[in-house]
Amino acid sequence: MNHGGRRSQPRWRDSDRHVLVALRRALDRVLTRPEVLRAGGRVIDVGAGEAPYRALFEARGAEYIGCDIDGEAQVRFLPGQPIPLADGRADLVTSFQVLEHVWDVGWYLGECRRLVAPSGHLLLSTHGVWPYHPHPTDYRRWTRPGLLGEIETAGFTIVEVDGLVGPLAWTTQIRLLAYSQAARRLPVIGGALAAALALGMNTRMVLEDRITPASVRQDHACVYLVLARPAGSP
Repeated sequence: MNHGGRRSQPRWRDSDRHVLVALRRALDRVLTRPEVLRAGGRVIDVGAGEAPYRALFEARGAEYIGCDIDGEAQVRFLPGQPIPLADGRADLVTSFQVLEHVWDVGWYLGECRRLVAPSGHLLLSTHGVWPYHPHPTDYRRWTRPGLLGEIETAGFTIVEVDGLVGPLAWTTQIRLLAYSQAARRLPVIGGALAAALALGMNTRMVLEDRITPASVRQDHACVYLVLARPAGSP
């Protein structure tokens, strides 16, 4: 899921709309907290891609710095090498749907820890469940305890974790992705059929998540959004 502006404002006909909307709403909730992001703060997005959420930060008066291994990022870096930014420079380090594509998770989270200020935060999302999607690689999926353990091992304390999209909805989501891919292969009617499937199944996922208890989503989520702070910080 790395499609620029569409990620922040998905359409009903988009086959991954439900997950993208859930993530966007969760981000909005976290970013309203003044201790997470204040006007004039600095956000460093590690693995920014097309920077789909940049506008969220800039609308709140923050400075945004996108870092990536390729593309048009403001800061370029090499895997396994230090990102060319000073220690403790970020009030908020962000990582959205990147960790599953990183081979050396210890290095990546270590760089996030190095970049965040002692009073700052890490805001990270990654998949619990999703089809294989190399960009350019795709290595892992996470359980809630496994993900939190990796983040804590890198020197963070977990503030909160939000499990997004429960199993009733994400089983529908996976089928929708497969149906849409098959429909788009059909000549003439493929695009319209895929859009119709998305409309119906996106509506179904809304209903499925409404009847799924939050406690179930927390341990069986499609996406986990984690807010953490440096261990030992006040």
